[in-house]
Amino acid sequence: MISTLQSRRRGADGDPAPRLAYGADYNPEQWSRDVWEEDVRLMREAGVTVVSVGIFSWARIQPGPDTWDFGWLDEVMDLLHAGGIGVDLATATASPPPWLTTAHPEILPVTANGETVWPGARQHWRPTSPVFREHALRLVREMANRYKDHPALVAWHVSNELGCHNIYDYSDDAARAFRVWLRARYGTLDALNHAWGTAFWSQHYSDWEQILPPRLAASHPNPTQQLDFKRFSSDALKEHLRAEREILRELTPDVPVTTNFMVMGGTKGMNYPAWADEIDFVSNDHYVHPGPQDRDELSFSANLVSGIAGGRPWFLMEHSTSAVNWQPVNVAKRPGDLARDSLLHVAHGADAVCFFQWRQSAAGAEKYHSAMVPHAGADSDLFRAVTDLGATLKALAPVAGSEREPARVGVLFDWESWWASEQDSHPTSLLDYRQEALDWYSALLALGIRADLITTRADLARYGLLIAPVLHVVPAELAKEFTRYAEQGGHLVTTYFSGIVDENDHVWLGGYPGALRELLGIRVEEFGPLLAGESVELDDATTGTLWTDRVTVADADTQVLARYRTGVHAGRPAVTRRSTGGGSASYVSTRLGVDGLVSLLPRLLEPAGVHSELPADLRGRVELTVRRGETGRFLFVVNRTDDTVPVTGLDGEVLLGSADADGALVLGPREVAVLRRPAG
Repeated sequence: MISTLQSRRRGADGDPAPRLAYGADYNPEQWSRDVWEEDVRLMREAGVTVVSVGIFSWARIQPGPDTWDFGWLDEVMDLLHAGGIGVDLATATASPPPWLTTAHPEILPVTANGETVWPGARQHWRPTSPVFREHALRLVREMANRYKDHPALVAWHVSNELGCHNIYDYSDDAARAFRVWLRARYGTLDALNHAWGTAFWSQHYSDWEQILPPRLAASHPNPTQQLDFKRFSSDALKEHLRAEREILRELTPDVPVTTNFMVMGGTKGMNYPAWADEIDFVSNDHYVHPGPQDRDELSFSANLVSGIAGGRPWFLMEHSTSAVNWQPVNVAKRPGDLARDSLLHVAHGADAVCFFQWRQSAAGAEKYHSAMVPHAGADSDLFRAVTDLGATLKALAPVAGSEREPARVGVLFDWESWWASEQDSHPTSLLDYRQEALDWYSALLALGIRADLITTRADLARYGLLIAPVLHVVPAELAKEFTRYAEQGGHLVTTYFSGIVDENDHVWLGGYPGALRELLGIRVEEFGPLLAGESVELDDATTGTLWTDRVTVADADTQVLARYRTGVHAGRPAVTRRSTGGGSASYVSTRLGVDGLVSLLPRLLEPAGVHSELPADLRGRVELTVRRGETGRFLFVVNRTDDTVPVTGLDGEVLLGSADADGALVLGPREVAVLRRPAG
């Protein structure tokens, strides 16, 4: 549906050809009328083509229960259209106005401790509140009727960052909705009691009304109740998304609908793969967290968004031009970071690059968050960098509409395993599911191997090597799918704490790794978590932390690739591989970190016939990502270092990049080059 947005935008600005969209959140209500015309002038100067408007405007649009003020928004929409700028119009339901929370405090969320979340920030509403839903949908209908025929409208933006602050609500509204959800999932109390294992701790339910969300309890709440509440909470927000979307589709069937995901860092409450089919195109917000893997994490997240979108183009709705305001220390970006961060998202499938926000606020909680127009104004290095990026995106117009070319390696990322593996009363509280997946991805980048971040919805058969780190939740059907994958020539790699439970969080009995035990040809009787700071050495010169397993080889076709050299399991297998059919299944029983995985991965890649597409001197120094469309294959070559990197051994028409005195392509620190090759 990005193409639909492009065609509607072309109608607004007269541009006959698709291009990569460029823009920001635009909040004109924060500024006086005399600033608006300057904004449009500067947007045109910067190459802006689309802005998101109205995100936090509910109180301005509806200042009272039966009072509406659209005049200012009408004027903004007209100004933007006259300037050739399309509008991704928000439904404005993200934060309810003070008059609504004063009249109806029952819409306010409640924490697990029973505390009310009061107004004063944002997203202070219950996803399951029928009162909030009524008022929100009334606003959506008013917005859609008002602007359905406006020529600036190119897309609808449902709410904003759904679940960012209100994913978990433990109110009575949530309790009632949770029971409805559980009835639909289980049908009978007997089925629920079995799934939740309520024979333990005298938790057997004899009436649906006895069931509550996992509120503050005397000890660890029921683990399956916790897991189901996570599922329910994600679904409750998805239902709100659907409710707004249905009104928009009813009144504006030709206008695409999206909402901005937050695939980044530790944002894990929303099961985005389950949301992707509810919108016409996937959008995402991403902010860099400074650290040793900061740009690898950016690549990881952008790659995962592409996986959620099924490889189709998507919309980068928000990221930052420089510093944010909400980290403990908010570091400004270095020269070149703004462009590299933006283009790395494009490399992984983004057809739009947008920032929060257009003009840096003078007041409010985000006044120290960077923007396209900073406090210093247009006469600033930051705005000049913004304008340069606009020109770059215009030059990359041929990339628009192309899809990300599948790699031969898939890294499986599973929301339910993320949720369940990090719950309480487990072998260790130090496990970090996302970090383990990121480590594997960083190791692949260091080896110059392209990989796709995928979900269980993907076609696994397209991958020669499939890495499934800490795949804790493995239903029986998924275990069978993995077995078919390996027997038909695929090479599976999984790790510690994988295959342990089914979809009800019940342990697969008979020894670990449970559902994957026979496929892997090993057996583990007891977990061996390591204390913080403790480590073990392997005989291949790598070091393990966090976890060890007392692995017993249980199949003659299982080969030991590495053994523990130290620790209580010294001499026992640490890494194994079992051949089966035309493929194999490998197991890594400890956390090796990026360096250890760089050492191990070549032995896992070789049977799958996977090799780097990069010349040897570029591996680890650059990241290669490929998009493919009707006008060619587009090779994005991203400098991962702070050094100058000569680009040798890669040919193609240079769409973006600079040459040295001899005419050879060179990447400066943090630069990106784009080469086009024929589509065939």
